[in-house]
Amino acid sequence: MTMNKQKIGDRLKKRNLVAFSSPDSLISEQYRTIRTNIKFSSVSKKRNIIMITSPTSGEGKSTTAANLAVSMAQNQEKVLLIDANLRNPAMHSIFKIPNKVGLTNILSDSNFSSLDKKVYRTGMGDLDVLTSGPIPFNPGEIIGLPVMQDFLVKCEEHYDIVLIDSPSILEVTDTKILANYCNGIILVFNNGKTEIKKALATKRILQFVEKKIVGVVLNENPENRFTNLLKRIL
Repeated sequence: MTMNKQKIGDRLKKRNLVAFSSPDSLISEQYRTIRTNIKFSSVSKKRNIIMITSPTSGEGKSTTAANLAVSMAQNQEKVLLIDANLRNPAMHSIFKIPNKVGLTNILSDSNFSSLDKKVYRTGMGDLDVLTSGPIPFNPGEIIGLPVMQDFLVKCEEHYDIVLIDSPSILEVTDTKILANYCNGIILVFNNGKTEIKKALATKRILQFVEKKIVGVVLNENPENRFTNLLKRIL
């Protein structure tokens, strides 16, 4: 399913997706820095499936995923942004697009060939967005099906980078399952909300995939306490 590129662009300007609406801003430059760091990390030598998560909800995880996807697409990369938060999806709201069909439809049908018809062409570089689709009653079970991993492998055949916006890791088990499917993980912390004990709990949960953590994004003017925290997380 496709949408008119100009209409999407107009909606995003109203939404103020910074990497798109203000490419010369300091925040956009910071997203470009994150993009560059990922490119030169060990992830770039492997399969390029990267998950973005945070300890709890409301820490800027989805906004970070969306802006990072835009930034990567602006760098002449073909990017797929997947909303894998099947409990509280956000990408359709950020990009102002429908969510009638999406990831859950593809997984339930096991029809990977329908991907091209279910993504939305944003018109921002080569960025496609796959929304969550209808919210299922058993999201953890759906994410844990072998078909999910098979689907991500299929996506790699068509895209340079696959970014996954996942649920918050301390709230549900879905994210731990997704971590196994990815080869790069970005953690998002918020200076005004993230508690240090929860940040450390996130690190402990991810110990089994510790080598996959490629970086931490700090929102809301990080202070010394979070600078010190980084040394304990990375």
